[in-house]
Amino acid sequence: MKNKVKLKKLLIMITCILFFFISIFLTINIYEYHMYNKNYNYKISSLINIIEKKYPSVTEKEIFEILNNEDSENKLLEKYSIDLENAILIKNNQTLYLKFIVLNMLFYILTIILILYCFLKFNKKKDNEINKITKYIEQINKKNYKLELDDMSEDELSILKNEIYKTTINLKELAEISTKEKIELKKSLSDISHQLKTPLTSINIILEDLTDDPNMDKQIREDFLKDIKRELNNINFLVQSILKLSKLDTNTIDFNRKQIKIEYLIKEAIKNVVMLSDLKNVQIKTDFKDNAIISCDFKWQVEAISNILKNSIEHSFENSIVKIIVEDNKIYSSIIVVNNGTEIDKKDLPYIFERFYKGKNSLPDSIGIGLSLSKALIEKDNGKISVESNNNETKFIINYIK
Repeated sequence: MKNKVKLKKLLIMITCILFFFISIFLTINIYEYHMYNKNYNYKISSLINIIEKKYPSVTEKEIFEILNNEDSENKLLEKYSIDLENAILIKNNQTLYLKFIVLNMLFYILTIILILYCFLKFNKKKDNEINKITKYIEQINKKNYKLELDDMSEDELSILKNEIYKTTINLKELAEISTKEKIELKKSLSDISHQLKTPLTSINIILEDLTDDPNMDKQIREDFLKDIKRELNNINFLVQSILKLSKLDTNTIDFNRKQIKIEYLIKEAIKNVVMLSDLKNVQIKTDFKDNAIISCDFKWQVEAISNILKNSIEHSFENSIVKIIVEDNKIYSSIIVVNNGTEIDKKDLPYIFERFYKGKNSLPDSIGIGLSLSKALIEKDNGKISVESNNNETKFIINYIK
């Protein structure tokens, strides 16, 4: 709106200036014509008076016929060596002519000066704007993105400035994202290094014990081998999870979305954790909505739900129950996983979905990546996950928008 008002004012100003100069030009010409006409009329009137006195018989009709005669053959004045085409018989008109020549020249010079002034002022403004833009670009090249361009007009330079402002904002955002990604990458590499270091150190110690004592008791040897297998499984899970998260971050995972019954998802996820639930003697109970259907990638959502069930079982009391409840309405479908066990500390709740985060009540061999992977997979399929924990009960709530 501000741009249109400025443009309207500019057009009105230009129109007024043009009207002013045209008015002056017409006024001068009308005045010039009036003065010439006045002088001619006075002189002709004097001639008529003389003619009427000397020739009383001449009628007004004859006089007007003479005045309005357009016969170019009349060469009466040539015998006085007067050039009818170029000579000025009335001296006053000659003086007026010179005055008007000077006046017109002054008017034209003033007009040219004013036009030049406007042009130079406009050109200077453009040069100033170009210099500003050049400085803006120089600052951007120096990675100084703290620039603000508030010009809201619609001329070419203002449009360019606005585009530079947009580019500056984009570059600033990219720079911030790049810095944040570097920090996150550094942190992630540090966490990964730490996560790998622990099981690798444990395996190395166990292998040294095994090689240093060839006569080790068979049962102890088997326990050591089981420990090595467990640590290798942890390393394998960590590496696979990191690869999956990396693919999610770079959008290189193709999601094959289909209409899937939630019942099938949950049954498949339960199969992946049934051994863990048996070992801890945790019973899994379900409450399905038979017609609850969501659009998702079956394989990836099974993995996401499996990780949540695994976490729920690991933090459940022995001989307890993990409930899986499905709710469905016209807007979204929900999967609610409820376990009875040590509740999540209030300070840990906002962070449990962050990568490599370990809360106060985390298990000793926890990697802290399963819930982060689940969250990423669920959100890629237009879902949302949240958690509530109090009174030794923890709820994971997954909502899939229809």
